[in-house]
Amino acid sequence: MKPTAKYTKYANAVLVWRFVFLLAGLAYFVVQNSFAADFAILKPADFAHHVERFNAMEDENVTNTISNADSWSWLQNEIPFFDCPDKEVEEIYYFRWWSFRKHFVQTTNGWVITEFLTPVRHAGIHNTISCAAGFHLAEGRWLRDQNFLNDYTTFWLRGNNGQSQPHFHKFSSWFASAAYDRFLVNGDKTFLTNLLADFVADYRVWENERLTTNGLFWQYDVRDGMEESISGSRTNKNLRPTINSYMFANAQAIAAIARLGGSKKIAKEFATKAGKLKKLTQEKLWSENASFFEVRRADGSLANVCEELGFIPWMFSLPDDNKKFAVAWTQFIITQGFQAPAGLATAERRHPQFRSHGVGTCEWDGAIWPFATSQTLDALANFLRDYRQDVVTPHDYFHTFLAYTHSQHANGKPYLGEYLDEITGDWINGKGGRSRYYNHSTYADLLVTGVIGLRPRADNAVEISPLLPADAWDYFCLDGVSYHGHKLTIFWDKDGSRYGRGKGFVVLADGKEIARVSQLSKIKAQLP
Repeated sequence: MKPTAKYTKYANAVLVWRFVFLLAGLAYFVVQNSFAADFAILKPADFAHHVERFNAMEDENVTNTISNADSWSWLQNEIPFFDCPDKEVEEIYYFRWWSFRKHFVQTTNGWVITEFLTPVRHAGIHNTISCAAGFHLAEGRWLRDQNFLNDYTTFWLRGNNGQSQPHFHKFSSWFASAAYDRFLVNGDKTFLTNLLADFVADYRVWENERLTTNGLFWQYDVRDGMEESISGSRTNKNLRPTINSYMFANAQAIAAIARLGGSKKIAKEFATKAGKLKKLTQEKLWSENASFFEVRRADGSLANVCEELGFIPWMFSLPDDNKKFAVAWTQFIITQGFQAPAGLATAERRHPQFRSHGVGTCEWDGAIWPFATSQTLDALANFLRDYRQDVVTPHDYFHTFLAYTHSQHANGKPYLGEYLDEITGDWINGKGGRSRYYNHSTYADLLVTGVIGLRPRADNAVEISPLLPADAWDYFCLDGVSYHGHKLTIFWDKDGSRYGRGKGFVVLADGKEIARVSQLSKIKAQLP
């Protein structure tokens, strides 16, 4: 029987839809296998429940370029995946990536990264703020697609008709140092050295704006992002460990970038600048009385208060390896110093002006700021690994990291605001729409470089020095880490039962084993 026209039309439609479904299935297969190719052990689908929960737990108050609905697909494409027995750490690891992605905005200037989702008065074009730009580069350097950070870096340095953004110096910054640290992960020498002239020009602007005749830099508290402090004010021009440590780090980075690009004269000039800042910071900002780095006020006196910013010099390995300076870290571990029930206080708790500046006006007189906690954990990681000392241990680092992890909750759900009460852990200026998902600190970078211990290098080596105490976890796996053009897998399996790859601490590059030791300890290997 000859088929009717109606039947033929129906049959053709079925064929078309079968073809569409076949293509969709093929596309799904290709996408899933492209994800799978980046992971030697973990399966992203096993962690999808985290993102499902985040998407459902509250309204999406602001949607930028990558929506909640698209977040899981984006995360599978971009981030290293992580597994560990502490499900709170695992949860916050994925939560921080999920919230970080909210701040990516595709603009006429390319990709930028915001701090606040809602518009704020002190932001510049595209709601951008430079205060935490160094943290944005630190966190984002672990993404697979580095075009996000390429755009963001050039936005700040050249996005104003070839010049730097007019609001770039609204806050102190370790931007050049962060850009160099990013190079240590992605190995993109060309991108970095092409910006050498921009970094040099920017440093010279800082010298014109903030360098004093005594060789140190001054800054307002508020322009350090530390508005209401015990040591200063929003209007006093003080010599601070913050900006001087940042400029030391920037000078060192510019010297290193110049060496990469073969610019010996610039390398020598900026190495000299870094050396001078190192010397002056240790001479002028160290309090012999308190055994701590302090703010020196405009009248020449030290502020006579230990503040968390006194640890920042170690964030960039500025202090000499000297017991005299190491004593400062005793304040880290005592409750009269910086240890508080909910984390690290921003000022010594014994001081009579502790928490004296009110509540809700961005106080740095003792309340906990994730910004400062991130800086201090970076500093402590350097101190533990590179300095001879008997003051602190990896247990102190891990204890603080866990407190930081636990603090990122509100009403039983993952949450990130501006700052929090050091006793109760309640968020201050944090529960309104303005401060939700405040992008002003790091977490993934602390876990990758601190807890797990991947220490980025310029050469072809992989160095891992975990600060996870040997008795803390029986297993963990960080999989799909983009590093120097390879995909790294780093895992610890105490008895070999978790991942089926034997027991020990193991590093894979592109799925092939390059190092294994029996204990959770420092490990070094060469990339293929």
